[in-house]
Amino acid sequence: MPEFSYEALDKGGRSVKGVIEAGNEEIIIEKLRNMGYYPLNVTMNKSRKGGSVDISSLPGLRVIFHRVKLKHVMTFTRQLATLIDAGLPILRSLAILTEQVESVIFRDIIKGIGKDIEQGGSLSEAIAKHPKVFDSLYVNMVRAGEVGGVLEAVLNKVAQFLENRAALISKVKSAMMYPIIVLLLASVIVAGILIFVLPQFQDIFSGLGAELPLPTLILINSSHILINYWWAVILAIFLLGWAYKYINSTKGGKFVFDRIKLRLPVFGILFQKLAIQRFADTLATLITSGVPILQSLDIVRETSGNEVVTRALETVYESVKEGETIYEPLGRCPVFPPLVVHMVAVGEETGAVDQMLRKVAEAYQRDVDDTVAGLTSLMEPILIVFLGALVGGIVIALYLPMFNLPKVLGNQ
Repeated sequence: MPEFSYEALDKGGRSVKGVIEAGNEEIIIEKLRNMGYYPLNVTMNKSRKGGSVDISSLPGLRVIFHRVKLKHVMTFTRQLATLIDAGLPILRSLAILTEQVESVIFRDIIKGIGKDIEQGGSLSEAIAKHPKVFDSLYVNMVRAGEVGGVLEAVLNKVAQFLENRAALISKVKSAMMYPIIVLLLASVIVAGILIFVLPQFQDIFSGLGAELPLPTLILINSSHILINYWWAVILAIFLLGWAYKYINSTKGGKFVFDRIKLRLPVFGILFQKLAIQRFADTLATLITSGVPILQSLDIVRETSGNEVVTRALETVYESVKEGETIYEPLGRCPVFPPLVVHMVAVGEETGAVDQMLRKVAEAYQRDVDDTVAGLTSLMEPILIVFLGALVGGIVIALYLPMFNLPKVLGNQ
């Protein structure tokens, strides 16, 4: 049975450390709570070979690894909620968490937040100074928790929201990883054939002295370009990547790319469901936390992650600002299916918009899970057929000139 090292707080707020054997972290946390402790950190004891190091903490690499990981923010949020719920002041809670954070960069950020609070600022004002780590959704939910006096409850909701988002993103990335790896391998195989195999056949084709078929000429020219102008190919790939990143950084360019994503034959439905799930989950979380509806819509449109949805929500925001209901302008936006519109309408009629949106988010999360599972099973045969057609086409193009060999020899 594995060993786990833990750090917790007793009822008096004193730090307690120790080691417990258990099957998993959940059992450890339950044991600590039964002992009257507030768990702060539970980690499995690893062997020396299996130890891990936070690369971002190594000297000289802080500039390269400057991004704070989502898992660090989730852990920080959950632990901060636990400490505040235990009755500890925010400053002491932040001081304790500073010692727990693995990332040196995030540690400095937490120290800066503590200093801002010491100078008289609120937690929401302090974290708002770090928008790359704490987005507007996070800041406004914390502000609502401070106003309502339920900061620990709101922090728990934020942590749960971030955990659900991370789990969903992980599932989608896992589904996308398989086709990406296969396509990269296919590119390597094709490049290997063009560089190492095709030149051998080119000598044979030159000896025949016959006119080559179009597919064979395309392969020969591709091989010539790849061998003699490889630097231009690499430069072209780099420029295309840079151009995509630059265009996608503009609102107009992102709108075009996001619109194309939603119209893709296989993945378009998945991207649409993801956008709707994120919209419903975010808006429900904000309304439940006490954020006003107009402010919630303003935050949701900034954090939707899809420019098509953002522009649709801008229309909804302006209409609600003028006195309309939410579902009416929502129904005029094609990106939102009728089911979502009707659920929101029912929520407005019954005064339970947040509950209806939560049901929509849960339904679409199940749909996303089913779609990801279906795509994973569907992509495998499609990619096998694609690879077979690709390699088979290259082989046929290589051997097409051989079919004209009797005619060439007859003419000689």
